[in-house]
Amino acid sequence: MAAPTAEALMRSRYSAFVQRDTGYLLRTWHPRTRPARLDLDPGMRWTGLEVLETTGGSAFHSTGTVTFRASYRGGTLHERSRFERVDGAWVYVDGDFLD
Repeated sequence: MAAPTAEALMRSRYSAFVQRDTGYLLRTWHPRTRPARLDLDPGMRWTGLEVLETTGGSAFHSTGTVTFRASYRGGTLHERSRFERVDGAWVYVDGDFLD
């Protein structure tokens, strides 16, 4: 089942990073910006996620953004991610690092 909102997709992608599920990450990446392969750092240990703001990204939108802070052992990642619908499903397009 497709994620009903951009925020739900972002949360599921965070879980995929935690579990190193590169197949899911690539499937939920916009075809226009998706890399050919994804090599995740085996030493990265994600420890938490805080959603700070969302814009758009509901069933009534075709685009949306999610601003979040993801913690990992040794630091945090602060990003505003952009999402679009492709064939009715939300996909990650790209993001800007903040801070």
